[in-house]
Amino acid sequence: MHALFASLAAFALAQAPAQNIDVAPLRTPPPMDTVLLPVANKPIVSFRLVFRSGSVDDPAGKEGLTNLTSDVLVQGGTKKLSSSELLEALFPMAAELEVYNDKELTAFVGRVHKDNLDRFFQIFTDVLLEPRFDPKELDRIRSDEVNAVKNHLRGEDDETLGKVALDAVLFDGHPYRHFVGGTVQGLQSITLDDVKAQWKRVFTKDRLVIGLAGAVDDALAKKVKDRLAALPDTGAPRVKLTPVPRRTGQALVLKKDALSTAVSMGYAYPLRRGDPDFFAVAFALSYLGQHRQSQGVLFNELREKRGMNYGDYAYAEHFIQDGWGANPRTNVGRTVQDFTIWIRPTEPQNAIFATRGALHFLQKLIDKPIPKGEFDAARGFLAGLTRVWEQTDQRKLGYAIDDRFYGTKDFHEAFRQALAAMTPEQVQAAAKRHLKVEDLNFVYVAKDAEALRKALTGGAPTPIAYPTPKPQDVVAEDKAFTGRRIPVKVDAVKVIDAQTFMEK
Repeated sequence: MHALFASLAAFALAQAPAQNIDVAPLRTPPPMDTVLLPVANKPIVSFRLVFRSGSVDDPAGKEGLTNLTSDVLVQGGTKKLSSSELLEALFPMAAELEVYNDKELTAFVGRVHKDNLDRFFQIFTDVLLEPRFDPKELDRIRSDEVNAVKNHLRGEDDETLGKVALDAVLFDGHPYRHFVGGTVQGLQSITLDDVKAQWKRVFTKDRLVIGLAGAVDDALAKKVKDRLAALPDTGAPRVKLTPVPRRTGQALVLKKDALSTAVSMGYAYPLRRGDPDFFAVAFALSYLGQHRQSQGVLFNELREKRGMNYGDYAYAEHFIQDGWGANPRTNVGRTVQDFTIWIRPTEPQNAIFATRGALHFLQKLIDKPIPKGEFDAARGFLAGLTRVWEQTDQRKLGYAIDDRFYGTKDFHEAFRQALAAMTPEQVQAAAKRHLKVEDLNFVYVAKDAEALRKALTGGAPTPIAYPTPKPQDVVAEDKAFTGRRIPVKVDAVKVIDAQTFMEK
């Protein structure tokens, strides 16, 4: 275990978590289980091959191996086509070929017009079955991914840095702990033989769910299954996930020469899709702060009324943004999920005030039912948003495949039916069962880390100085939380240099 994780482990042990989070594993669909979503008169074919494989399968000291292996498959060429020839073949077809990784799932995604289906199908399956494994391509792709950690994650993307660091806090000692993209030294240690071995270990038939949508039929499904039958039947035994200790009251400050401060807070919990309370809690947190939407309480209270930062959002399950839009990425299925709030970014002198504000409005959500008029408006918005989430064939496939792993059925329709039957009192009761301010953990990316640490543990009020006068109701509410206790334990606040994070 490297220095950061070793220190976090000692840090966590000092807190003596009272219990573990008890959650059943995700379901295991049959080998090459197939989701078929034909769309009449549609000329586009969408492929989605999802393996029950992810960063949890990275061997110790080779963090990032699964992600790197999948990228080498998709970017590194096939036996028939070099990397550049692969791109040249895809371009005139206007075809898409991508891969997305998370902790437990990896999705290979393809999209093409049916007129080019035969040519694309050969390339798409060759990527998985007959990769080129060019040493020069491995060096190029590995270098890109090392730079993604050293220069992008640690140097430019404070939002993701905070989220990844929160994972390290919540899941220390657990296979979820490290960044899906790996660590610097983990990536640098990976050899071509490691990549070849991982390809055979984790991209196997017993881990695969096949998704096809658009201009598809049973004949194409059979063709895909027959071709992918060349994959190994089995590989490495599936990783048995260790219990996740219930961690609360911890804070990690990543010291970095940054103009603003990024704030992430949350905790791991057993709530996930399929739980009777999931939709109610997801609705409550959408009302508190739906991603990149301006109707949320946090967005209106912290950004609009107080002008503090860019965005303030809350999430009932682990959120990864799909591309550059506002939608959640699919196939981020996890055995253990997490509740989080992001505050991004805020001026350093206001970071503690913003934190206290988020806690204040979260507690109000827990303590009282949402007012009926606001409840109905938020319900209508979320019911409509579920339609946006399923607007493409790829997204429909992603959610349908997630249903296989969670044991749920027709996620969006089930969500809409649940929303129609909800009452403010039911939502508040579910929120009270699962959302607890006292259980939160905190991560900050900040320049003056020691000052922030002292402010977190000192408890002194942090009034805000507005450049222009604010309405009396805003000023009065500020007074209600400017001295609010942040639930961190005095001996559970750690400061580290951001440039050491995810080093090894």
